[in-house]
Amino acid sequence: MRSQAREAAFKIVFASLFGTETGERFRRSVYKKEGLEEEDIAFSERLFGLYSTHSEELSALLLEKVEHFAEHRIYYADKAILLLALAEILYAEDVPPVVSVSEAAALATKYSTENSAGFVNGVLAGVINHDSH
Repeated sequence: MRSQAREAAFKIVFASLFGTETGERFRRSVYKKEGLEEEDIAFSERLFGLYSTHSEELSALLLEKVEHFAEHRIYYADKAILLLALAEILYAEDVPPVVSVSEAAALATKYSTENSAGFVNGVLAGVINHDSH
């Protein structure tokens, strides 16, 4: 299921923010722990690859979208969720942006604070609404 694949990709991005080596061995251990099938592993790998390839651009975009909010004040879980969702919104053309936003908000609800889902939703909605004009 793609939700589980996204969750696995989130965990890998989250680990990478702390400087954890996220090589294939680490990623495979996450996929195994999540119980992912090959199709879901492929989707998770694709999302993580999009994030990895565009991480500097995604980080710059995130800082631009939260300009009134100092980067050090963004919870690492929220940052990982936002970076992954931005990668999906901008580069995974087969996934509707509204799905990416919804999935990101669900991850924030599960892994972060009670206000995080609204924060994540607001930031991503700003990206989508800005890009559609």
